[in-house]
Amino acid sequence: MKVLVLASNGQTGSLVAQELVALGHQVTGLGRGDNRNSFLTSYLQQDLLDLTAEQVKDFDAVVSAFGVLNPELFPMYKQVATHLTSILANSDTKLYVVGGAGSLVVDPASGARLFDTPDFPADYQGLARAHAEQLLVVRQSATNWVYVHPAADFDENGAKTGNVVIGGADFAVNKAGESYISYADYAHELASLVSANKFSRVQLSFRQGDAK
Repeated sequence: MKVLVLASNGQTGSLVAQELVALGHQVTGLGRGDNRNSFLTSYLQQDLLDLTAEQVKDFDAVVSAFGVLNPELFPMYKQVATHLTSILANSDTKLYVVGGAGSLVVDPASGARLFDTPDFPADYQGLARAHAEQLLVVRQSATNWVYVHPAADFDENGAKTGNVVIGGADFAVNKAGESYISYADYAHELASLVSANKFSRVQLSFRQGDAK
């Protein structure tokens, strides 16, 4: 497969790209700065919002690992999603989006999400709502999409364990009451998901399973 990984210089994007290369795929990265990953097949140094339909038409999949933590830039989540779903609309190229845990549903009856709960950290409300806007754009698009939520505790320094449960749009925990996933496990599972190419127009979630 030919896969384009957006924000490939970032920690999540870099790990996903590396896992895809390990699976034998041709992986092109994209970022605004110089390429930091020598393992990539090729690299596009440009702004993500300048990406065109012509540039993406020959890829089997596009993985968006775009993410910002500066509250002033949170509107970019919706902006980037709008741009990507526009240039990929009605095409055969599948869009995979690295999402957020805040949009996971805690009460299917009411539709309440994790960030709607009183215990959700106030410091993460802005980011969670930005992810929710991103998700809404993706869900309403004419794109062949897969949106992948991490667990609530998304650990950049955690080990790669291979102990991962794939769920849907509902929030879930293991027997210890934990909603946890390491970046390493998330990247491995996402790369495997892209490689298998089984899902379409669906929300999925990754969390660590019960202790073995």
